[in-house]
Amino acid sequence: MSEPDAGAARPRISFSLDVRAAHEHVSASANGAPSLAEQVAHVPTDPGCYLWKDAAGEVIYVGKAKNLRARMKQYVTLSDDRQKIPLMMQLVASFDYVVVQSGHEALVLERNLIEQYHPYFNVDFKDDKSYPYIAVTHGDVFPAIKYTRERHRAGTRYFGPYTDARAAREMIDTLRKVVPICNASCAGWKHVRRLLEKHPADSDVIELVCAEKGRPCFDCHVGRGPGVCAGMIGREEYAKNVRRVERFLSGKRRELIDELKGDMAEAAAELDFERAGRIKRRLEVINGLDDRQQVVFPTSVDIDLIGFYREETIAGACVFVVREGRTVRTCEFILDKGLDVDEEELVSGFVKRYYDETSDIPAEVDVACDVEDAQVISEWLSQKRGRKCALHRPQRGEKHRLMEMCVRNARHALMRYMMRTGYSDDRTNQALLQLESALALDAPPLRIECFDISTIHGKFTVASMVVFTNGHADKSQYRRFKIRAELEEANDFVSMSEVLGRRYAPERMADERFGSRPDLLVVDGGKPQLTAAMNQLEALGLDIPVCGLAKADEEVFVPWDDTPVVLPTGSASLYLIKQVRDESHRFAITFHRELRDKAMTVSILDEVEGVGPTRKKAIMRHFGSMKRLRAASVDEIAQVRGIPADVAQAVYDTLRAWGRDEQEREA
Repeated sequence: MSEPDAGAARPRISFSLDVRAAHEHVSASANGAPSLAEQVAHVPTDPGCYLWKDAAGEVIYVGKAKNLRARMKQYVTLSDDRQKIPLMMQLVASFDYVVVQSGHEALVLERNLIEQYHPYFNVDFKDDKSYPYIAVTHGDVFPAIKYTRERHRAGTRYFGPYTDARAAREMIDTLRKVVPICNASCAGWKHVRRLLEKHPADSDVIELVCAEKGRPCFDCHVGRGPGVCAGMIGREEYAKNVRRVERFLSGKRRELIDELKGDMAEAAAELDFERAGRIKRRLEVINGLDDRQQVVFPTSVDIDLIGFYREETIAGACVFVVREGRTVRTCEFILDKGLDVDEEELVSGFVKRYYDETSDIPAEVDVACDVEDAQVISEWLSQKRGRKCALHRPQRGEKHRLMEMCVRNARHALMRYMMRTGYSDDRTNQALLQLESALALDAPPLRIECFDISTIHGKFTVASMVVFTNGHADKSQYRRFKIRAELEEANDFVSMSEVLGRRYAPERMADERFGSRPDLLVVDGGKPQLTAAMNQLEALGLDIPVCGLAKADEEVFVPWDDTPVVLPTGSASLYLIKQVRDESHRFAITFHRELRDKAMTVSILDEVEGVGPTRKKAIMRHFGSMKRLRAASVDEIAQVRGIPADVAQAVYDTLRAWGRDEQEREA
């Protein structure tokens, strides 16, 4: 299998997307060579990993499968319904695959290949920095603890990752107050290490050498070092401290507390009150640390909860690390994929990336959605842990509540990242430039106006106008219109013509309250709505760039081409224009419901026998709104002064019947 340079730049993704072009691309043959579809037909049906490559030979996607041929066939036939697939397959020029023995081996190989190539279309961390870890150097005669960002080395055990470097350093400092252990940065420990490397045959007597010639380091004087540099501790006792440190970092503090209490009782029995006092202070440090943790479970459980919050092309992830029923730390990450990939793919990719880099694996990993290869991932995690580890989706109870908390924290982490890096502003500028290119505009559309119609069978027909200035909602410029035309049924063509005629009439164009002339007019709908807008603008003698956005396939209809423009999934331009469309829809439906509720207040209560103007006024004064009245029970309605029980029952029954009819109409 050929291997391109893993450090090469990622491929540039062209700003175009055509499903038909993708079909033609995978089915076409170059110079008589077999097409991609024909090549895939000869791929074996064994489990393994596949690598899609572009024309330059760069790996742009790595995946795994129990059946390579069947999985890869979904790509070349575009039967995989993920939105990114057509765009990706337009770029694919060749592929490689590796056959393995099992799904578990395929998962491990997939992680290694992603780590090697960093493919563009795979889920990865947004910033490719290394995260800090706390490490214990098992390869040394006297293992030391250290803060590090190094690549994982054999003979060293890593705990983390920590996304807060200060928290990792504080953890080391706190831990050494509880269990004295050498720090890898200590000059005394480094001296002992050099002696052992220079005279490995004398390792058995190194403690005597240090006791005779060594001097205690500063950490030893303040009680955070055990005195290896001065021969004050033997290997067995030091190894016992190392095991305690690892249990502490793994969240098993209860075992450590029990051991320290036993040591304190033993010291007190031997009348060694000075040693007993030191152990007591260490226990106080642990208890003080636990007091700062939030008790999340009444029982002792070891789980990780992982929540995600996604934007269009970016996502935040938050990991709650719960050990012995307490949250011992939280970690936050930013991912380079968001709504442009399926949630299951995002979750699966993150879980494999995160646990590939940590040895701290709990008995259970909770995620927010079902994962297709959950069984394979569970087997992989269990093998790494040495005991059973299950991948689970909580749906109720305390775990579900904590999962919602994880999602909220992931959202805040993402918002902080976007604010800190200026991500939103950069993406908005990119969106405006992309719209200028895709819609053949003369300049970036700094002012965008969008219109939407809301009605029920021609009743309470309204229109909304929302304005986005420099890519951001300008709510002071929003306007809403009641459609005056008498409509027997819904007619978006007539309604759109009317609202545009009123908005762009000469007196409105001259009115400063309506703002300046738009750089782009967007109508919610396809060809009919676009045609109505074009005819109305032509009748008014206005030349304003206009487009229509269809809801079904997010296609953008333009006047100068019968084929709609398809903006790439995940692109900044598609995100912006969808945001404009959704905002206009929200604004229109809100106004429509206001009119409908007001009309219902008048008409529905008038239909109730025994409710006249006085009682109707008393009911509305008591509840304040139709929403609260509709949610009220019979007894609550009967509490209104002057409303008998039989009238309250009639009001309740009428409102319930109207609600059912409304739901059927909307459906």
